[in-house]
Amino acid sequence: MKKYLSFFRLRFVTGLQYRAAAASGIATQFIWGFLEILVFHAFYEADPSAFPMSLKAAAAYVWLQQSFLALFATWQMDPEILDAIQTGGVAYELCRPIRIYDLWFTKNTAIRISKAVLRCFPILLVAALLPSSYGLCRPAGWMHGLLFLLSLTLGLLVTVSLCTLIQVLSLLTLSPNGLQIIFSSATEFLSGAILPLPFLPQRLRALMELLPFASMQNVPFRIYSGSMTAMEMTRAILLQAVWLLILVLGGQLLCRRVVKKIIIQGG
Repeated sequence: MKKYLSFFRLRFVTGLQYRAAAASGIATQFIWGFLEILVFHAFYEADPSAFPMSLKAAAAYVWLQQSFLALFATWQMDPEILDAIQTGGVAYELCRPIRIYDLWFTKNTAIRISKAVLRCFPILLVAALLPSSYGLCRPAGWMHGLLFLLSLTLGLLVTVSLCTLIQVLSLLTLSPNGLQIIFSSATEFLSGAILPLPFLPQRLRALMELLPFASMQNVPFRIYSGSMTAMEMTRAILLQAVWLLILVLGGQLLCRRVVKKIIIQGG
C-alpha cells in the first residue's frame, strides 16, 4: 500500500505544477458555463413548467460540472500512461513488483484530483456570488450536501475505473487513439455532460440511468441541486457502488489476462 501512496503523492504534486494551464482552464470553463446558463434562460423564459428541473437546479448543475470538469472528463486521460503503451515504456512498469492495474488506477486518480483542486475553488467562489438564477445555489439541505460528497467520490472512482479499463484495452491495440475517441464521445452524452439526463425522454433516461456512465457526474450534481427524491438518491448511490465494484474487479481480471499476452511496442 505504501508504494501506491507514494505514486499517488508524486503524481498529485506533479499535477499541481501546471498552474498556468489551470488559470486558462478556469477562464475557459467560466465563460463556457455562463454561456450554457444563458441558453437555459432562453428556453426557460418560453415555458418554465415544461422542464423537469428548476432553472436554479440547472444552473447549479452547470457550475458544478465546470468546477469539477477535471474529475469526470474522460477525454483527459493520463498522457504518460498512453505514451508508455505506444512507445513500449510499459515494459518497465511490468518489471516492477507492483500490480499494473493498481498503479494506473492510482495515477489516474491523483492527476484528476490535482487538476480539480487547482480549478474548482475559484469557479465555485465566483459562481456562488452571482445572482440566484445565474449562480450556484446552496445544497438543497445538509443531508444533500453530505450525500453529494459521498456520491462525488464514488462518481470519481467510477470514472477512473472506466478510464483505467480503456487503458488496459489499449494494450491490445497498435494505437489507443481510436478507442479513446469512441469511448470519450459516447461517455460525454451518456453521462449527462452535454445535457443533464432529466432533459432526455423518459424511456431513454430510464435506460441510461442504469448504465455506469450515469453514475459519474449525473448523480452527485443532481443530488446537490435537490432534483432527486430520497428514494432516487439511495438507489443511485447504491448503483454507483455496484458499478464501481464490477468495473474494478472486471478491470483487474482483464488486466491479468492481457498482460500474459501483451506485445511490447517501440524499441
